[in-house]
Amino acid sequence: MAFNGTWKVDKNDNYDKFMEQMGINLVKRKLAAHDNLKVTITQNGDKFTVNESSAFRTIEIIFTLGVHFEYSLADGTEIGGTWTVEGDKLVGKFTRKDNSKVLLTVREIIANELVQSYHYEGVDAKRVFKRA
Repeated sequence: MAFNGTWKVDKNDNYDKFMEQMGINLVKRKLAAHDNLKVTITQNGDKFTVNESSAFRTIEIIFTLGVHFEYSLADGTEIGGTWTVEGDKLVGKFTRKDNSKVLLTVREIIANELVQSYHYEGVDAKRVFKRA
């Protein structure tokens, strides 16, 4: 799949507003906007390994398509949900443990960039990554 590889964040679109809607405080939002996030994605059949490395943390996330798993976001928010494939997109649907609200995430390759889109409580945002 085209997602395999190492990706470095290049730009954000409405990411601060998205984080604000998620309840992330101003200081953490300002830090996250400049986190220099690098993501390495490896797919083996339906199993994905995603290594995230930023100025704040390094974490390995392993999931299988269609299988529920739990995860903590960088700010400590705990979520649970699944990733699935819809066409050429990875689609994540996650529910927050603290308030049961849904976070939708889509990863897709557009013009050789990894575009990660977010939708939460009426706010949309994107992070665009280039191959590292």
